[in-house]
Amino acid sequence: MKLSKAQYDEIAQFLGHVQPTRQSLRKLKEKFPSQSQSTLLSIFSQEYQKQIKRTHAKHHTAEAVETYYQRYLNGVMKNAAAPVLLELANEVDFAPSLMARIVLERFLQEREQAIPSKTLINSMLRDPSQIPDGVLANQVYQCTVNDCCYGPLVDCIKHAIGHEHEVLLREMLLEKNLSFIAEDQLRAKGYDKTPDFILEVPVAVEGHIIHWIESKASFGDESSHQAYLQDQFWSYWNRTGVTRVFLCGYQKVIHSL
Repeated sequence: MKLSKAQYDEIAQFLGHVQPTRQSLRKLKEKFPSQSQSTLLSIFSQEYQKQIKRTHAKHHTAEAVETYYQRYLNGVMKNAAAPVLLELANEVDFAPSLMARIVLERFLQEREQAIPSKTLINSMLRDPSQIPDGVLANQVYQCTVNDCCYGPLVDCIKHAIGHEHEVLLREMLLEKNLSFIAEDQLRAKGYDKTPDFILEVPVAVEGHIIHWIESKASFGDESSHQAYLQDQFWSYWNRTGVTRVFLCGYQKVIHSL
């Protein structure tokens, strides 16, 4: 279903006054019962990510990092089983998985007397059993499984949803007997940036000529649409002519270029 800008603005305004927790997501569903849970979850995630980007720098100053690390050490010293990192992240309004990354990096830096590589950090976040400290491994795990917007678990879910919608979109095109070239075929021909599908014979939808289709497993708000325009869509325009984008995922929205 399509969402009016007024409806979207009302949801975004509501999210600006609640914490990014699963409890807040339930309140969001109660406040807007006519909207699907998948649509609300996608908007919830996008608005939270915008907030994190605005405050990201202040959480990564040397002073902030040291403060978080010392609070973690003091917390687990009192009660190693308590969700110290998770509660700290909620207190300072920061994503639990990102808080876990900060403390893990600081821990490894102290242990190895060197700055750990991003590859090592990412590997340990995906599999906390690799962390050479059982207490910290458990704290990182708690942050990962309780973070609904960031972290390796969320990344896996997003990837799976994106793949699922590409498969569904392919099936829809086949059902309509539309001839198309898929992304994997385009990459085999040497194209760098490619849409999910290029229609070999363009079709008209609501007065617009459609040359290609791009599927995104997220809500198509204005800011994300503008970002995709710069990163991807304009290169498709240059190659294929007049186009229209089909942003698909939690909510199906059609945008014109």
